[in-house]
Amino acid sequence: MAGPDLDPQEFGASFKSFLDQVVAQAPEREAEIRKRIRLHVGAEPDRLPVVAETFAPHERPNLHLALEALLAAPGTESDSFGVSTPYGDHGLSLAALLSSGAGARHGPEPSIGPVRYVNVPLDEGRVLACVKSGLFLVRRRDERVVVLVHGTDRGFRDMLQVEVMASDRSAAERLLAELRIAMRERNVYRGRAISLALGCDGTPELQFHRFASVQRDEIVLPDGLLDAIELHTVRFGELRDRMRAMGRHLKRGILLHGPPGTGKTLTAMYLAGRMPDRTVVVLTGRGHSTIEPSCRLARLLAPSTVVIEDVDLVAEERTHSDAGRTSLLFELLNQMDGLAEDADVLFVLTTNRPDLLEPALAARPGRIDQAIEVPLPDATCRRRLIDRYARGLVLQLAERESFVERTAGVSAAFLRELLRKAALHAADAGPNPVVTDAHMNAALKELLVDGGELTKSLLGAARSPTPRA
Repeated sequence: MAGPDLDPQEFGASFKSFLDQVVAQAPEREAEIRKRIRLHVGAEPDRLPVVAETFAPHERPNLHLALEALLAAPGTESDSFGVSTPYGDHGLSLAALLSSGAGARHGPEPSIGPVRYVNVPLDEGRVLACVKSGLFLVRRRDERVVVLVHGTDRGFRDMLQVEVMASDRSAAERLLAELRIAMRERNVYRGRAISLALGCDGTPELQFHRFASVQRDEIVLPDGLLDAIELHTVRFGELRDRMRAMGRHLKRGILLHGPPGTGKTLTAMYLAGRMPDRTVVVLTGRGHSTIEPSCRLARLLAPSTVVIEDVDLVAEERTHSDAGRTSLLFELLNQMDGLAEDADVLFVLTTNRPDLLEPALAARPGRIDQAIEVPLPDATCRRRLIDRYARGLVLQLAERESFVERTAGVSAAFLRELLRKAALHAADAGPNPVVTDAHMNAALKELLVDGGELTKSLLGAARSPTPRA
């Protein structure tokens, strides 16, 4: 007997409904990552608190060293592995790893792989391989903690994030506090010369600097002037404990002002070399826009020195400045005012235009305590400078004193270029060059006559002596 005809569409719909019920009633397979975390903490991880902290990218080596120290502490054990997702680190978090979406029925499951590292350049050619992304299952004392290190986007900025899961929030906060302390203790920037500049995405990028060694006899200033500068900077730092015991504040600032080419920047470099125990934070050019993070670094790494070259570009008197510069000025003043009185932070500012500086810079102690003019060299200094820049040359001058007199009103930079051009003329005359009066006269004419007013201005010549033919 033939059965009733079957409707294929009705049959298909019934069969699909049957399969959906079977799948719905079947236990969901637990993702491997979630399983490892659950077994480690001994509880359902979805119910445990997570505390996160974000760090700037330049903190990566400090975080890496701090994490290494924490994991190597006595009584601490850990397992670590990497996490790979179809989207890289985008959207990576502990919550995402533990969500039901990690199951096989809800899309690609994150896979377990090796911890990922990235090479970070340090000073003097050193490179440190730092954790870029990794999950750490930490056991210490009676605590079971999960630590996830990964990158995160914050307003188109690539930041560094650490998430900590623990049995209670205080345990997670305690571990993060220990990490911050270890980061300060192992900070790779302490005692180094560094600068910040804004990258294309607005994130501060840190660079190391290596200053040329500058000896004291290379600083050619009028008698007593370098002594005064050293007292307020080098000697003050050596006496900080006594000053603190006497209730005197340690934050201080010195302004070196004068015509171009008189040695202000060279003096700042000399001071940095005289205080090797201090971190030097340099702001120049594009770095002027990083006042807030640079000063934050200086506070963190104290004792420190903040060197701001051409501060008139930032602190130009308000009536002369545009809105952008005014906001930078306010930021500079706020940072100088915000320092604790016992913070051993020294500001060394240089400018060619003290007449344009905002009067507020000197309106309160702790901003600028002393302004020192670095003048054009007098006759005594010009003699010393000629001797200094003649090092390595065979110099035979019958009228050496006349060149001292005829260069009145020029800068140290002018004299350096004068000796360089005289050496060039001597070298062009033949082998075994000897610098003579004729070569010096030719160099003077080239700088003062042939070079025109722009050359004199660039080299800091206040007036134009008449060169001899």
